[in-house]
Amino acid sequence: MHSSKDFSLLTLPCFQYRQDGSATTTSATSGAALPTGTSTAKLHLLAQAAGKLYFGSATDNPELSDPTYVNLLSDSAMFGQITPGNSMKWDSTERSQGSFTFAGGDTVVALAHANGQLVRGHNCVWHNQLPSWVSGGTFTAAQLTNIVQTHCSVCPSNVFRYAWDVVNEPFNEDGTWRTDVFYNVLGAGYVTIALNAARSADPTAKLYLNDYNIEGSGAKATAMQNLVRSLKAAGTPIDGVGLQAHFIVGSVPPTLQTNIQAFIALGVEVAITELDIRMTLPATAALYNQQKTDYNTVISACKVLSGCIGVTIWDFTDKYSWVPNTFSGQGAACPWDVNFVKKPAYDGIVAGLS
Repeated sequence: MHSSKDFSLLTLPCFQYRQDGSATTTSATSGAALPTGTSTAKLHLLAQAAGKLYFGSATDNPELSDPTYVNLLSDSAMFGQITPGNSMKWDSTERSQGSFTFAGGDTVVALAHANGQLVRGHNCVWHNQLPSWVSGGTFTAAQLTNIVQTHCSVCPSNVFRYAWDVVNEPFNEDGTWRTDVFYNVLGAGYVTIALNAARSADPTAKLYLNDYNIEGSGAKATAMQNLVRSLKAAGTPIDGVGLQAHFIVGSVPPTLQTNIQAFIALGVEVAITELDIRMTLPATAALYNQQKTDYNTVISACKVLSGCIGVTIWDFTDKYSWVPNTFSGQGAACPWDVNFVKKPAYDGIVAGLS
């Protein structure tokens, strides 16, 4: 078990995960036979039946060369939404100022559109995975305003997405603003600049703020709620808040449902955007069963609140999970194992949606 403060270990959520997952296979299990999932229900269809817009998965370009993976990802009854994990970030789309490329992101979008799946754009403004010309630049406020406006205009307007994570991870654990090139030059106003530019670029996309460790009550969640409240009061376009939900087995915040409701009460929708629930390896039957319970808890909290519109898992198979490369000795965070076998976690999701 881990206390909620252990979530502060999560300093690099959702990024730089994988390549082939082979390093995780030898130590992922205890050697004893592990339980498997038994349900044959399709997750997106269950989510829709529960009144949700989608159940989805993140993906990334490297794994799209894996036919077994792509076949499962392309099942629109299983996944009704896809989030490109890395190929829409600043270092992938605008490596040099004013020169945009969308090849990686467009590959994911084309796959989703061919399958009739929604796409979540991820992300416009984030302190990480920035090209050096941004992170190391010396800008006036006017110059950086123009840079942010340009980036947040071109990216959302490239190809239609259902939603965009316009600003990602703006806060520190104690609720203070994260210091980066955007905040250091523009202050908190960079959020307004980015949202306004994204709205002008795509009037129909849902515009989100996205962060981790805001799933349960605490200083960071309060800071995000205060930001949403101030943006709404100022008339700034803000449609939703993404709760990343990178959790540890046995440590789902007990205030999750209450906190989701607190965001909804501010007049925005909520989505679970990057759900995975990792464990210390080797995996055991007890850990698998607790993980099943935890997935059920998270999905159930979203299901009962109409303002929680959908859930995205941060890739569906341990074969391509970001966790082992980021947290030494941890893994097995996804509902499918490295061999694409359903885990009890899958049944937990089904139970939560049913």
